[in-house]
Amino acid sequence: MNSYPPVVSNNELSEIMVVAIDWALAHGLVVRPSLDKQGIFENNAAVTHAPFTLYPTPFPRKEFEKAAKLQQPWNTLIHKMSEDHDLISETMETLSQLDDFMNELYQIYLKVKEQGVAQTASLGIHRNDYLLHAKNGTDAKTAKIQQVEFNTIAASFGSLSTRTSQLHRYLLSSVKGYAGGQIEMNQLPQNKAIESIANGLATAWKHYGNPDARVVMIIQPGERNAFDQRWIEYELLESHGISLMRFSLEDIYTRATLRPKDKGLIIDGYEVAVTYFRAGYGPEDYPTQKEWDARLLIEQSFSIKCPTIPYQLVGSKKVQQVLSVPGRLERYVDSETANEMRESFAGLYPLDDSPEGLAAYKLALSDYEDLVMKPQREGGGHNIYGEDILKTLDQLTVKERNAFILMDLIKSPPLDNLMIREGKAITGQVVSELGIYGTYLADSGKEILNNAGGHLLRTKATTTREGGVAAGFAVIDSPLLV
Repeated sequence: MNSYPPVVSNNELSEIMVVAIDWALAHGLVVRPSLDKQGIFENNAAVTHAPFTLYPTPFPRKEFEKAAKLQQPWNTLIHKMSEDHDLISETMETLSQLDDFMNELYQIYLKVKEQGVAQTASLGIHRNDYLLHAKNGTDAKTAKIQQVEFNTIAASFGSLSTRTSQLHRYLLSSVKGYAGGQIEMNQLPQNKAIESIANGLATAWKHYGNPDARVVMIIQPGERNAFDQRWIEYELLESHGISLMRFSLEDIYTRATLRPKDKGLIIDGYEVAVTYFRAGYGPEDYPTQKEWDARLLIEQSFSIKCPTIPYQLVGSKKVQQVLSVPGRLERYVDSETANEMRESFAGLYPLDDSPEGLAAYKLALSDYEDLVMKPQREGGGHNIYGEDILKTLDQLTVKERNAFILMDLIKSPPLDNLMIREGKAITGQVVSELGIYGTYLADSGKEILNNAGGHLLRTKATTTREGGVAAGFAVIDSPLLV
């Protein structure tokens, strides 16, 4: 491949950007601007294009296909772990004493387990995230995928990532000189994340067995940037004829009840077949006891949850670290599959008072620039790097360190690309994080649906360590398979 992205004149670059931004605005690749930029419009009536790369970013085809192949085994693994009470107890008994948020989730888990689970079916909409890792941090030809994390709740950007893939395909087919002859259409993989997520919800709705029941999406109060969620809603209605309602946890508290005879979840007179959480993954989603009471009510109900509380608990960073212990994966998958999964693991270490945890603590004091310290949080912006690791460890007791894990810092080879945010081009070196979506439905030990469907590529400047798009760190991209 010649110089990439292609070198074009300023006039050509402006023309390509105008076409790309127009396409984004016309096809729903949009977000709402920050409140201070809303201008004269009322009712959130202003939008801007979602941040995206002007060109797809090169990604090794072999590693992309490896990640996609691993997703179905990961779906099954997550489900099996969610049914392993010993695993949940092992990881949560100590963690729940140190982390109020995890404790609240764990207490709901214990209470519902004691009462008896009303709904035996579980729906998972997952996303496994990977970075490319090169031993010297620069050689892209030798880079291999390493897992950053697996997400079991509110796996976002399925819709906007699909639109970004379509944008790059459109630019390649319609804009003369866009890629300088360096890209073939077969290097841009089709992305069906929207369809996959909607199909997972529809399959669970059909399994529930009541054609008059609804799907409910749990959202944050006053959700402003809801386009990613709305596209799933439209796809669900258009492709499957299923109505979706959107409520906050506070809405659930004030408007939902359980039908006494079978614990059916009833909201505004409608029975709920599937409850899909696009909020509820962090403490900020539970400002009062009302929200926690609502979460308990949903978990007690007969609706099919996506995710259940056990799914959310096994998505913790602590479980990710425990899986790296020799022999742990083999409890759930065969040895061949375990070895394939383990190949993508970065080094993961406990920070407890075990010999391994104390050794990891000493390692962090000396090699902090090569590590990342992770709390049990989702959504981006929570990880601790570099000298901040030393500062944080200095403030924690041995017991308090249990709330974190350490992971080897993945060193991705930098590439060049142009990021477009709010109409402006940002040039420079970037790294990309690949997410593979998966949908899974099981009931009473029977696997009903297990699909790998669609992908997300988030790209950020090499100077930025965090990676969330919503948090303002990254832009949405699509892979160019090489």
